[in-house]
Amino acid sequence: MPLGLDTNHGCAKTPVINSEVAKKREVLEKRCANVQRFREAAREKAHRASKLATKLWEQTKAHGEVLYRVLNEQLQALEAQGVSEGTYRAERKKLKAEVDARLEPLWQRVSRVQEKSHQESTKHERYCREQRDLLRVLEDLAARERMMYELDNRKDQIMTVCKLALANLAMWIRDRFFPSTYAHATWQRLLPFFRLPGHVLAGREAVSIELWPFNNRQLNRDLLAVCQRVNELQPTLSDGRLLILHMSRSSGSTVS
Repeated sequence: MPLGLDTNHGCAKTPVINSEVAKKREVLEKRCANVQRFREAAREKAHRASKLATKLWEQTKAHGEVLYRVLNEQLQALEAQGVSEGTYRAERKKLKAEVDARLEPLWQRVSRVQEKSHQESTKHERYCREQRDLLRVLEDLAARERMMYELDNRKDQIMTVCKLALANLAMWIRDRFFPSTYAHATWQRLLPFFRLPGHVLAGREAVSIELWPFNNRQLNRDLLAVCQRVNELQPTLSDGRLLILHMSRSSGSTVS
């Protein structure tokens, strides 16, 4: 960054599944499927219980009519026998109690089945409400979901390594060959020196580089100082040849 090399070269983007949203959606969809199954089961149970309750009610009512018909016949027989009013009332009460006792468990069963039908109907309604709420939450989740991307920044990493190497090289050249006034020079300040045209003369023992001067006296003085410093330290290239640097007295086209 001090040398002005903080450039982002970009990265490849690949659409990927939003894992957090996917987890929430999976849980909601699983619950929605379970509620759907529970709802259908409750509806079926409520329907069967309702049909059974109707059937039992009709059977119990018919059975009760038969019993009360027999009761009436018995009471009519008592009247024909000419029993006293007290005896008639006592006998009628006794016979009615017997009939009611026989019908009571049947009516209780009808009541239990009706209650079962009511409970399953209530469950069905509750599951319907829950399913509507779950579907609404799933719709909201889909509406708020943002596309996620997997970033492949290998290109940027490679370029960062190259830029770091270049920055290190530039700082090494700056600290070793440039005047002390360039101790904190940035890449922008050093770049004009690296872009200077000139001649390159390659020999067996040395490589001589002749650089064209600037149109600025101060920069030319700095360039001359750089040339002197390079020649004093006598750096060598990777093949062992000596590097010689000097400034031309006149400008011209670049030859390499």
